[in-house]
Amino acid sequence: VQLQAFGGGLVQAGGSLTLSCAASGRTFSNYAMGWFRQAPGKEREFVAALTWSGRREYYADSVKGRFTISRDNAKNMVYLRMNSLKPEDTAIYYCAKHRDIISSVYYYQLTSYDYWGQGTLVTVSS
Repeated sequence: VQLQAFGGGLVQAGGSLTLSCAASGRTFSNYAMGWFRQAPGKEREFVAALTWSGRREYYADSVKGRFTISRDNAKNMVYLRMNSLKPEDTAIYYCAKHRDIISSVYYYQLTSYDYWGQGTLVTVSS
């Protein structure tokens, strides 16, 4: 499995951005997917996750109500729509594939994911 995240860029506070993650592999639709981020000098943290079916979404408290995760299994794509962006959202954003088939257990933990994209930088100016 290979993951490639893209769509990052520079945006003003209050603006919006949509990140995309392209996945290779025919079994993509069997796995939950997550987005994480890492700000300068900080540890990588959970942002959002989506079950393999797309029926259940999970969000970090810091982004709840502003970010939306979605997927298109037919296209092997995962998206993160980010609205009302804040300077503290500035980070490198990574998409990741859950390690267990048809499972989203411990979706908020980095160790629950076995494949990671290369990351895309989001910068929010004040």
